[in-house]
Amino acid sequence: MRTFAVDFDGRIPVDSYGEGGFRVKGAVHAGPLGLVPEGVVAWAGLPDLTPFLERATAFDVLLVGAGSSMGPMPEGFAAARSAIEALGVGVEIMATPSACRTYNVLLGEGRRVAAALMPI
Repeated sequence: MRTFAVDFDGRIPVDSYGEGGFRVKGAVHAGPLGLVPEGVVAWAGLPDLTPFLERATAFDVLLVGAGSSMGPMPEGFAAARSAIEALGVGVEIMATPSACRTYNVLLGEGRRVAAALMPI
């Protein structure tokens, strides 16, 4: 099997997730995690997307990890999503494990990506 080293060019991938949090660049973050091109941002969780709305010019797609599985989004999320999409940012909702993997792949491709990740 051939393996390839991925160069994230100084950007921060998700190392692992589970047990109510995430590990990013060796640091453990309990609870919801916000990732934007410049690094980790404070985020209280869904439905609020304010930290991402404030930085929407820095990324082209926002991946929303909704938890362990897809379900109805909380009240207020649709308005927050519409506000970000109005700025030309694509918003993709998926389960958190899928969002973490997709985030790392897009980051490795050099894409301008952000992630709003709910813990599992």
